[in-house]
Amino acid sequence: MCGFTRVADALFAANAGVDAIGMIFYQGSPRAIGIEGAREISRALPPFVSTVALFVNESAGNIASVVDAVRPSILQFHGDENENFCAQFGLPYLKAIRVGGEMTSGDLLKCEAAFHSAKALLLDTLSTAAFGGTGTLFDWTLIPVSMRERIVLSGGLTPENVEGAIVQLRPWAIDVASGIETAVKGIKDHSRITQFIEAVKNADAQ
Repeated sequence: MCGFTRVADALFAANAGVDAIGMIFYQGSPRAIGIEGAREISRALPPFVSTVALFVNESAGNIASVVDAVRPSILQFHGDENENFCAQFGLPYLKAIRVGGEMTSGDLLKCEAAFHSAKALLLDTLSTAAFGGTGTLFDWTLIPVSMRERIVLSGGLTPENVEGAIVQLRPWAIDVASGIETAVKGIKDHSRITQFIEAVKNADAQ
């Protein structure tokens, strides 16, 4: 679950069973967080809950400062970063690929080859308005079967559709931001967090 800005929301999600808490270090996002806020969340989390630091076309120096201060478990890159840039920080990373437009299944396979050092590709919905968190779906049929065990599925997932998405695709993991929020971006809806996790558990049981 991504886009946390408050300790209480992150703790609720962790106690509900989420595997990873994402924090966005991109000032263009309504879910942006600073280093001190991120450190506060990280320190409050229980053991074995991963923290993810998300960046969009950020400088290497600023990323290194976040890594040093926050000590995230994994990095996530949502901009136009290349593999060498993503791999330089000594931490595992996810590379987001925005899916849409004229993109084909073959293009996704090329992305997989271009970022072979990534722990996974995070597939999100292409938008001209934002780098992610748009709350819209993309065409899942574009995802090659051979890639499904190595992707994090994102883009428009909600408590209402995530079970079907997992049953259909069986991705390695799923990612959600807007689908578990109140009307205010960055403020999480605790009931929707619970519903989302229950839907994931239902899918895993099938």
